[in-house]
Amino acid sequence: MRKNLLTLAVCALALGAQAKVTLPAYMTSNMVVQQQSKLIVKGNATNHGTVTVTAGWTKRPYNGPTDNAGNFRIEIPTPKGSTRAYTLTVSDGEPLTLTNVVIGEVWLCSGQSNMDMPINGWGKVMNYQEELKNANYPFIRLLKSKYVKSYSPTDKQQLVRDGWCVCDSASVDQFSAAAYFFARHLWKQLNVPIGVYHAAWGGTPAEAWTSIGTLKNVLDMSQSATQVEACNGDAKLLTNLYEKEYDQWAANVNKADQGLRDHKPLWACQEQTGSEWKTMNLPSAWEDRGLIEFDGIVWFQKVVTIPEKWVGKQLTLNIGKVDDEEATYFNGTKVGECDNWEAVRTYTIKPELVKDRKAIITVRAIDYGGDGGLWGPADSLSLQMGNEQISLAGDWNYRIGLGFDKFEPEPLQPNHPYYMSHLYNSMIYPVRDFVFKGAIWYQGEANVARWEQYTPLFQAMIQDWRQLFKSDLPFYFVQLSSWLPRKDVQPESEWAHLREAQANALQLANTGMACTIDIGDTYDIHPKNKQEVGLRLAKAALAQTYGKGEYELPTYQSMKVDGNKAVLTFNQALTVDGDNAQGFVIAGPDMQFHVAQATVQGNTVTVWSPEVKMPVAVRYAWADNPACNLRGKDNLPLSTFRTDSFE
Repeated sequence: MRKNLLTLAVCALALGAQAKVTLPAYMTSNMVVQQQSKLIVKGNATNHGTVTVTAGWTKRPYNGPTDNAGNFRIEIPTPKGSTRAYTLTVSDGEPLTLTNVVIGEVWLCSGQSNMDMPINGWGKVMNYQEELKNANYPFIRLLKSKYVKSYSPTDKQQLVRDGWCVCDSASVDQFSAAAYFFARHLWKQLNVPIGVYHAAWGGTPAEAWTSIGTLKNVLDMSQSATQVEACNGDAKLLTNLYEKEYDQWAANVNKADQGLRDHKPLWACQEQTGSEWKTMNLPSAWEDRGLIEFDGIVWFQKVVTIPEKWVGKQLTLNIGKVDDEEATYFNGTKVGECDNWEAVRTYTIKPELVKDRKAIITVRAIDYGGDGGLWGPADSLSLQMGNEQISLAGDWNYRIGLGFDKFEPEPLQPNHPYYMSHLYNSMIYPVRDFVFKGAIWYQGEANVARWEQYTPLFQAMIQDWRQLFKSDLPFYFVQLSSWLPRKDVQPESEWAHLREAQANALQLANTGMACTIDIGDTYDIHPKNKQEVGLRLAKAALAQTYGKGEYELPTYQSMKVDGNKAVLTFNQALTVDGDNAQGFVIAGPDMQFHVAQATVQGNTVTVWSPEVKMPVAVRYAWADNPACNLRGKDNLPLSTFRTDSFE
């Protein structure tokens, strides 16, 4: 009898647990709800019928029916923000109560690694230890998405710590530094709770954060997006599509590689000594040996003389690690290949290939991004027979077969996080019914090589989000800072082009930009001064969204040529941070740019160079890492611009 009673009790508990409603992952205790708007409470109820929502800030409960599947959706108004904590109870007969819910301002914070960069951890921002020590803000609340992707839009959201956290040293440790500093400035100025949703993933391009329906209308993406949409999120169909695209891409690469003809190597059968061949000391990443930022195919060759007794014997060829992949030839015959950048390559050389004392070793190395080349310890490069070996470390000849900078990008596998729409589907779409005051965005590095595409893509993404949230969402973004070795004249700079493409989004209403050209790092793509980034984003939001203070970037307006000088007009008075204005280059009709001198008077700057008699174009901060030092009101830096429209 006691056993039966126990069984009944367990069953009753189970039924009670089943009866509890389920809410979206982002609806948890400690949540911040957008003030003076609406809270959409939706979810699923096991007990079909009526669901009741009781909020601590309302005078009455709100009821709503479930559909046949148990789904419900109830809207309740939200009051003016305050530091008062409320409860929120949702019941279908079995109540589910959220506690410590506050009303204030909520912002979506997204992008790639510079938004994802935490205060501590791999980020370690400026003064991170002090920042963590002082991060005690009970009315700043943090919500962070896990790194998740999805083939199609989903409501299955995955969150770090399973929901909202009160901001303290522990919860903010691995949270977005830029988002936290932004929230901190808002809290100090608005004095209402601030909620920030951290949805960012390092290395991701803008198209990963944009819906497939919108990408169908974006330059150079329409065909691919249409094909992806036709797969309707089916992994097998997407894989089949990828395999066809990759086969075609690989064929195009092989056709374009100067070192191949009809899939056969041209430079592996004999020693190469032409003027096109340069020398590189290996092992080393080729970025450290002069091929800075180079992605593509490089052919390496080393010719050694082997002992007479090795001729006709089986040898072992060690070439260490190759980033990202390679094919290796011995006296013109392929002896191995590998596409794992961390694998140590060791290949067996058959006796019939060792025909005489001359050994020609050729490696076709391919790098798709980041560092490339033959890398690892020096003793990983050798040719050996038994216990005897010849070191291959030292000078190798090399020649570029193909640069990917002007070549179509490699197709992505459909399970890759950078795949179009994957992160929109999994990290943006699930929160579509949660009201945000606005969004901040810190991205662009991943699209630098495709800067021509970024102007329409970025603006399409902004409008895409606004359609999703059914709101003219204020959108504030960070412009790329300075990085890479400094060059005084760099008209081809992709980073400058991308900055210009970002600034073009200011033509959209309710947008603002934080220029960070002055706080970059030559040697680190992740600059540590995220405090200033957060401050500038917050100042833009406070001025444009909340009507507190001013935020007006200095911008170029017009140019007038006066003899051999160009007179530029700006929207506000400029000052020089230092003794002399820097960052200007000027060109004549030949469009050859030269470093220029400049004088500043109020809102005009006069630019000239002895090398240019008839000015037709001026550029400022037009380089990856420019030396530039002009500022406007509130000490805001003058951003990259040009007066011409030449590429």
